[in-house]
Amino acid sequence: MASDPNPPKPFVGGSLQALDSAFTWAGKYNVKVIVDLHAAPGSQNGNEHSGTRDGSQEWGKTDANIDQTVAVIDFLTARYAQNPSLLAIELINEPRAPGVTLDSLEKYYQAGYHTVRKYTSGAYVIMSNRLSADSTELLQFASGFQGSVIDTHYYNLFSNQFNGWTVQHNIDFINNDRSNDLATITRSNGPLIFVGEWVAEWEVTGATKEDYQRFAQAQLNVYGRATFGWAYWTLKNVNNHWSLEWMIQNGYITL
Repeated sequence: MASDPNPPKPFVGGSLQALDSAFTWAGKYNVKVIVDLHAAPGSQNGNEHSGTRDGSQEWGKTDANIDQTVAVIDFLTARYAQNPSLLAIELINEPRAPGVTLDSLEKYYQAGYHTVRKYTSGAYVIMSNRLSADSTELLQFASGFQGSVIDTHYYNLFSNQFNGWTVQHNIDFINNDRSNDLATITRSNGPLIFVGEWVAEWEVTGATKEDYQRFAQAQLNVYGRATFGWAYWTLKNVNNHWSLEWMIQNGYITL
């Protein structure tokens, strides 16, 4: 994106124009925008949505790699800092431990935060939790930065832990474990907390519409306590339960 219109292969051009259009639409409809760096140079988690095709995870292993990512944040913030629709810059999405060390991530977050602050004092700076890692040290680190937010993602998916669970087991897990986790990372003198991704999908087969409604409502009740709010993944999707629009229109979710 930051190298449009001639990005390196296998990426294609046009993404920067799409983001410009998003800000135009946001201004028209009074919507705020969070710019989230989903794919960092070298890939921060080895998944396809972080810009890798072979599962490699090289982000943060060199200073040059981190500096290149900071330059992307500089480019994006400079471009949109004065746009009234900008709400926040998320420095990176889902860095995964142990491939991404806490030291390299904190080094990047400090540089990224100060880069954003060169252009705006009002935009929030969002720091994603490391996947598969304890968040305590990162919470303490983020507490030193005004206007910082910790992003955490909650899925009853992508882990063998959830295999074979019943409808009620999933709902109880939201009401107990997820609720306790959110309460633990929410601190009066700490960063705001953003449940940046969740979905009313699970590993349960044969679930009824009422089951999905109960599962979705449990998550709305718990994640509604997040001090920076929540975001469903995603607004529109060809898979019905992943589409917030479809879920609302068909009565599975009521806001």
